[in-house]
Amino acid sequence: MHLGFSSMNTADDPSPAELATTLEQAGFESLWYGEHSHIPMSRRTPYPPGGDLPEPYKKMMDPYVSLMAAAAATTTLRIGTGIALLMERELFSQAKTIATVDRLSDGRLMIGCGVGWNEEEFENATSLPWKRRYLALKETVAAQRALFSDAEPEYHGELIDFDKVWFEPKPVQAGGPPVIFGAMGPLGVRHTAEWADGWMPVDVAMPDIPAAIADFRRQVSEFGRDPDAVEITLVVMAPVTADLLKSYRDMGIHRCNIGVGMENWDKPEIVMPMIETFSRIIPEL
Repeated sequence: MHLGFSSMNTADDPSPAELATTLEQAGFESLWYGEHSHIPMSRRTPYPPGGDLPEPYKKMMDPYVSLMAAAAATTTLRIGTGIALLMERELFSQAKTIATVDRLSDGRLMIGCGVGWNEEEFENATSLPWKRRYLALKETVAAQRALFSDAEPEYHGELIDFDKVWFEPKPVQAGGPPVIFGAMGPLGVRHTAEWADGWMPVDVAMPDIPAAIADFRRQVSEFGRDPDAVEITLVVMAPVTADLLKSYRDMGIHRCNIGVGMENWDKPEIVMPMIETFSRIIPEL
């Protein structure tokens, strides 16, 4: 099992180059940055875990720029968005950014994505319908895959439609970086099983993780796909211990992403000691 590290990616956190270098030297497999281009002040959409929205959400830097800085400072560390809001960017510009980062990182990019939880943020950024956001994400990913794969890409869906275009250069990874869907509800999990390259659930949101994994693999099989080919990346929000990580390894989880807990998002001074602590158990995973 691989160990990845997730960060809120604010200007107060360790710089991407410093953090990435430390992670690579410590034996971590990957670095993941999330995405919020802005946060609406209306606060009409409640924060999913409840309570006030943590301040770091308001100060997140651009994930692709930060990941490129991380890749430039390293040679083997993989980089990922955890998660990107693909529908909140213009399709072609975003695809060009992803292809460029993948090329400049020599094929180390992974795209964790989701439909988002903030309706106002979504509506500020796109004219796609909020109530059809799962279909919109499916078509966004399919359209990007066409751009990344085809010599004369075109796409004709219900919500996204374009005729043949030139789109170069292609990403290093054939077909583009793997797309890992961060979904928890039944509809999102079903979509993940149908078309995503991987699944990125959160451990504390699943009361029975082995049962959830078994159900997901069953659904992947129902779509005629090989469950072993769809990687599971588990976001670990429970208090992280060596025994917990080993238990996830024994469940067949491909990767665990850890990071400082929500209660410590505003304490960047604990990041480096945490990395040092968990680097010691990486050989056992």
